[in-house]
Amino acid sequence: MANLVRMINDDGQFSVMAVDSTNIVTEMRRIHGTSKVCSAALGRLLTAASLMGSALKGKDDSLTVKINGGGPCGTVLAVSDSSGNVRGYVSDANIKLPLNDKGKLDVRGAVGTNGSLTVIKDLGLKEPYVGQIPIVSGEIAEDITSYFAVSEQVPTVCALGVLVEPENGEIICSGGFIIQLLPTALDDTIDIIEADLQDIKPVTTMLAEGLTPEEICRTVLKSFTLEKLDEAQVEYRCTCSKQRVIKALIATGKDGLSEMAQDETTEVVCNFCNKKYRFSKEEILALLNGSNQ
Repeated sequence: MANLVRMINDDGQFSVMAVDSTNIVTEMRRIHGTSKVCSAALGRLLTAASLMGSALKGKDDSLTVKINGGGPCGTVLAVSDSSGNVRGYVSDANIKLPLNDKGKLDVRGAVGTNGSLTVIKDLGLKEPYVGQIPIVSGEIAEDITSYFAVSEQVPTVCALGVLVEPENGEIICSGGFIIQLLPTALDDTIDIIEADLQDIKPVTTMLAEGLTPEEICRTVLKSFTLEKLDEAQVEYRCTCSKQRVIKALIATGKDGLSEMAQDETTEVVCNFCNKKYRFSKEEILALLNGSNQ
């Protein structure tokens, strides 16, 4: 069953997409060993990136969402391909914070509010598109909403959630949805959307009750008739390979390779999946000699 769906209302005034990212965030936690609050922070950003990436047009397009808020978890980063498959990392995956004043995981405290959210779209052009806004809340969903309003001038509603088992930190469920108004949207339609959103349950509650992404879209926008545009099965997917690592090593230049060649073994660890790539001194010298030619 597809875990990401994109839909549009029957008269083309807005689009809505939703994803059940439980498998993505579960795999992320397995790889990075994230604390509960870091699972929530990175899980939310991965969920948002998956939704945003799925809207890209080109097969080889990609999208990076990075948030630097000055908080103790450091940089939180997620990358999506145009199918919605994602990978990501957080600088300090092990920080622990007390619950916030609402008794929930303190994502704002972990991320911080003194910094920026950056979106980079690689659309196969000479230069990538880069949009950046100041962080407005550190809760991530509000920051994504602000990004679309400020950088892309698209009125947007974003909801994200990660439900974590309080005792052992396992991921119970995770997901989100994004509603975006199209230029044809009428004021009456906007009023109805706002009314529909007044009494909705949290995304994680709907997922825990067994709703699919399509059912979440229809539940959240109960006053409208929605048509499915497409659906996909998305996952946590790293694209690292030894050849990509070799290219990165060569990019360090002669000085970088010369320094590495002083050691018997050079180890490179992928930030996204923690896979280790080891290169002997002889392999580094061969790369150095190749760069000299």
